[in-house]
Amino acid sequence: MKLLVADKLPPRGLDMLRDAGYEVDNDPGLSDDALTARVAEGGAQVLIVRSTKVPRATLEAGKLSLVIRAGAGYNNVDVEAASELGIYVANCPGKNAVAVAELTFGLLLAIDRHIPESVQAIRDGKWNKKDFSKAQGVFGRTLGVIGLGEIGRQVVTRAHAFGMRVVAWSRSLTDAEAEELGVERANDLSAVAFAADVVSVHVALTEQTKGLIGSDFFAALRPGTIFLNTSRGAVVDGAALRRAVEDKGVRAGLDVWNVQPSDSVGTFADPLGGLEGVYGTHHIGASTDQAQEAVAEEAVRVARAYREHGKVPNCVNLTDRSLATAGLVVRHADKVGVLAFVLQTLKAANLNVEDMENIVFHGGKAACATIRVSHAPPEELIDQINAHEHIFGVRVTA
Repeated sequence: MKLLVADKLPPRGLDMLRDAGYEVDNDPGLSDDALTARVAEGGAQVLIVRSTKVPRATLEAGKLSLVIRAGAGYNNVDVEAASELGIYVANCPGKNAVAVAELTFGLLLAIDRHIPESVQAIRDGKWNKKDFSKAQGVFGRTLGVIGLGEIGRQVVTRAHAFGMRVVAWSRSLTDAEAEELGVERANDLSAVAFAADVVSVHVALTEQTKGLIGSDFFAALRPGTIFLNTSRGAVVDGAALRRAVEDKGVRAGLDVWNVQPSDSVGTFADPLGGLEGVYGTHHIGASTDQAQEAVAEEAVRVARAYREHGKVPNCVNLTDRSLATAGLVVRHADKVGVLAFVLQTLKAANLNVEDMENIVFHGGKAACATIRVSHAPPEELIDQINAHEHIFGVRVTA
């Protein structure tokens, strides 16, 4: 089975993929038309990417059956197109959580202690202890955390180590979970904004979270609040953040941007980047050796499971509910052609199979198939299946 790696992966990860039986094509410089051409010509069935975009054209170009995003977010992959084409999309969640949480606190401390300006002054041969000594400190201050996935939880752990009070919001957060995590549960985003001295955003980018942090949120922030975003740029309304920086003295630490190059090196043009009061990094939250090794190991695990068992751990584009409205439980002899007869009978009745499982009994003489179908089968179809000499019985379920 051929596998194409289109972003940088640690050498150990490449070796592990080869050990798993893959023919590995490693070309971390591929993107855009060049990636599409390689997929079309190279015959890869599995593609591993980090930040490289995987559009519909690439998915349609060749024989891909699985795309693995070596990281947590997967908005660089056209998941809708992959679903239409029957291509699995999997990610590697949680493996870079510690690295992102570390950068989050790096940005917080850099802003509070004026570290970037202080470093630049030293390099310029200037000494200004008077101004650079002014800092509030983080001990005893309130951190608002938006999103409590693995990264958000790692941030909470570090906040407690710094002696911070934590107020958190997540759509799924319950009172019991909040108590277990040692945070105060906020009912909405505005409650986080009102309470916090520092806000840190850790939500995945979806249609529901695009522009989640907007004008109403920034209006609720107190002047001088520190705002951190290491999730995705599009989660935040850039214009609203700009107004908060300019009008309220909000200081922002951003690792992600609404406008950023798709390649690792390029021209940067996001208008927030040149704004005084904005402290930026180059979308490097997950870029530590530790994190990349962990992500690579998880990508290999997904690829190995797919090759050996046909299963895809961490798959993000399977339906969360079956489209079936009825089911058949068919006990049958474990012989060639028996299930083919059942499926052909369903086809003739215009019953679409939505999902299916076939379990073989000890000894290999008999099996039981559970077949979920699009709508309830008519009684005559059940009689037709039951009439087959190698069918032991059929039961209809809801």
